[in-house]
Parts: sequence; structure tokens; C-alpha cells
Amino acid sequence: MHGGRLHRVTAFATLPTGGNPAGVWVGDAFPSDTEMQQIAADVGYSETAFVVPATGLHRRVRYFSPEAEVSFCGHATIASGVVLGNTEGDGQYVFHTAVGAVPVAVGLADGMREAALTSVTPRHEPASDALLTSVLAALGWRRDEVDEAVPPARIYAGAWHLVIATRTRETLAHLAYDFATLKQLMITDGLTTLQLIWRDPDGAIHSRNPFPVGGVVEDPATGASAAALGGYLRDIGLVRAPAHLVIRQGEDMGRPSRILVEVPTAGGIVVRGTAVSVETR
Repeated sequence: MHGGRLHRVTAFATLPTGGNPAGVWVGDAFPSDTEMQQIAADVGYSETAFVVPATGLHRRVRYFSPEAEVSFCGHATIASGVVLGNTEGDGQYVFHTAVGAVPVAVGLADGMREAALTSVTPRHEPASDALLTSVLAALGWRRDEVDEAVPPARIYAGAWHLVIATRTRETLAHLAYDFATLKQLMITDGLTTLQLIWRDPDGAIHSRNPFPVGGVVEDPATGASAAALGGYLRDIGLVRAPAHLVIRQGEDMGRPSRILVEVPTAGGIVVRGTAVSVETR
């Protein structure tokens, strides 16, 4: 296919029935933008990564959702790292993306191949009251359901996300939003996904991530927003770095995902996970 091979892999999972599937296209040179968009649409997953050589263990990578190119995608990066480990060998790869260089360490852990990306330096900014009011209306959530201990904010580690924390697991479990309205709000504000979270008393963070701008109702595992969240929680003092976080996502979709986040005292956030093939042929 266009001089490359397409792999279908699910990231942040140990079984093909879990995690977030991604297409990983590996070839000698990028297809045209039109061809990459068509491949991503045909694959139908929330993201497809296109990986071509640079020098040594460096790779150039672009990411496409079924509807548009995306600046950066965490789960497709993890999937790509595992594919490269399986086909070309483990090592310290560097992905050159639209948002900058992203180191990706690939190796075996407990008998499974995993990849660990280090994000670009995260940042955040306040969410306007108008944006929050409009998004909550599209979600059908009340303002008093928001956990203000995690102030709603626009967060970034390669792509922009809006984080909203809920007071209860029950609120998070209810996700039946107005797709067209939320999509337009997110396009206008330059958002890739919503990062809707509930902090479990046991320390885990439960997350759901609407992704209508990519033509996808919900993402079962979102590495880019996990990195952005880790940076945000560090920057506002809700976690004391260095710290380790576990994000549980996809459970309400029947595709359980486990995202491991390492928060250093400064700089990029490390997002780690396994990935397994979902090839049907």
C-alpha cells in the first residue's frame, strides 16, 4: 500500500479487546496528504500514524484522524513505538512531529513490549467561563457537578485539551453529549479532546475523552491528554513531583485502558504503555 505496510495495533492494553486501536503505517516516504487522509478514513480508528525514516533511530511521524491531520497523538505514538520494536528492534527512538521532537523508548517489560514517550513541555491556561458554560451545556452536566479542586483549564502537551473534573464517578459514567454542538465549540477553541476526569480515593484517575473533532464520539485511551494532565496537576500543585499516576480510561466503553504517567520535577511528561496487534489477517 503506497510503498508501506499498515499495522493495526491497540495501545495501553494487553489484549486486543482493550485499549485504543491505532493504524501505524510504516514506509520509506510519506504518501501524499490526500492519500494519508484516505488511509486514515479507511482504517477508521481515531488516529493513524505515518512513520518514515530520518536518520539512525530518528523517525518523522504525522498523525491523521478519519477527518483531519492532528498535531500529535499519544496512543498512536505508543503503538508506533511497539511496532518499531517488533519490526526493527528496541531502542531509544526519536519521533520528529509537528509539535517537536518526542523521545520514545521501546523495550520489554514483564514479557511484553512497551513504549514510553516523553512529551514536549506541557503548559496550561484558564478556561473561559463562556467556554466552560457552553461545554457543560453540550454535555448536559450541571455546574455544581464540577470538582473545583481541579480548576477547569485548557491543557497542552502537544495538543490542546479541556480538562473538567467531576465530583462523582456517576457523573463521569453519564456521557451522552450533543455531538455537533460540542464539535463546533472545540473547533472554535482549538481543542483536540475533552479530558473529563474523576479522582478515585485510591489514587487512580478515571478519564473519558470525547473526540468529535476527529469524527469519533469517544477515545478509549488518550496519551496526549494524559501527558497534559500530568503537567497540569504538577503545575498547580495537586501532585508533588516526581510522581507516578495511573489513568484508567475506556472502561465505560468496554475497552479498558491503563495509562502510566511519570511526572518529573520539570520538563516533559513520560507516558508509558503496552500495545498489541489487532490484525485480522
